[in-house]
Amino acid sequence: MEIDQILNVVFLGNSVLNYIVFLSLFFLFLILFKIFQEIILVKISKISEKAKTDFDKILIRTIKGIKFSFYVFISFYFSFKLFIYANSIIFHILDGAFLIIIVYQAVLVSHVAIDYLLPKYFLKEKDEGTKHAITNIAKLLKGLLYVFGILLIFSNFGINITSLIAGLGIGGIAIAIAAQNILSDLFSSFAIHFDRPFTVGDFIITGTHMGVVQKIGIKTTRLRALQGEEIVISNHELISSRIQNFKKMKERRVVFKFGVEYATPTKSLKIIPKIVEEIIKKEKLSKFDRAHFAEFSDSSLLFEIVYYILSGDYNEFMNTHQSILLQIKEKLEKEKVKMAFPSQTIYLKK
Repeated sequence: MEIDQILNVVFLGNSVLNYIVFLSLFFLFLILFKIFQEIILVKISKISEKAKTDFDKILIRTIKGIKFSFYVFISFYFSFKLFIYANSIIFHILDGAFLIIIVYQAVLVSHVAIDYLLPKYFLKEKDEGTKHAITNIAKLLKGLLYVFGILLIFSNFGINITSLIAGLGIGGIAIAIAAQNILSDLFSSFAIHFDRPFTVGDFIITGTHMGVVQKIGIKTTRLRALQGEEIVISNHELISSRIQNFKKMKERRVVFKFGVEYATPTKSLKIIPKIVEEIIKKEKLSKFDRAHFAEFSDSSLLFEIVYYILSGDYNEFMNTHQSILLQIKEKLEKEKVKMAFPSQTIYLKK
């Protein structure tokens, strides 16, 4: 049998020549894709490392992430469509598979963009709580992309998705109503991570609770109270109330009063503000504001002192304040000025 006769032999509606051309083109595509993947893409990747635009970096990461099985299917699909005659059902199956793979690959491209862009533009600090929130948002966005991809495939297959979307909408409303507290805490968690009224390690007061922030979760935030116990507060309740964050405090204003006896000479009263000012100015972490003879109280001559602690640390504040009080008492004792205490004098007239 001659070669021409062999090439013209028909099998399953196609000649041997058609099959040879189909296989030749298929393997040619594979070779070209392999060269692109192993040689050209490597060189492009090296060039892209110096690129400044996000688009270039995302594009390269996307292409590098494409598996060789995708190239195999693409080669088979176009080679088959060009040179093989087959039943229309087979072509419909191939077209459907092609659509599914392309949509899936598009979703993966979006995943690469999400994984690259979200941490870059929203994760400014290396905080574990914020990383956790970014991860959860990325998962949510990826899930939505899969849903949209499936709906797109259904639509191209001729399935009416309008009623399906309407049903999902009604079901979504029902689920949202049933889980509104959980969703409220979830979005409150996102608000905490991005607005950053506090972070892990901050000492805060909210309502009647106070403590160091241990963990910012999806539904709750956990505080470690001064007494040692753990306080669990829902995120919605937390951001709905007033929060005092002492970690962000750069300095602390301190106001205190003390009284001396009414028998104290006026000469001594005049020097007391100066004594207090000198004591406060000597302290490393304190900044003097004012010291005044403020009022005649029921049992003492009252002085009011105002100064600032140049630190937000509570222990440093207490150490400095204690030192100032002890020095004031010591200095007043040297000046023979007696500090007052609550007392009453009763005069009896005969």
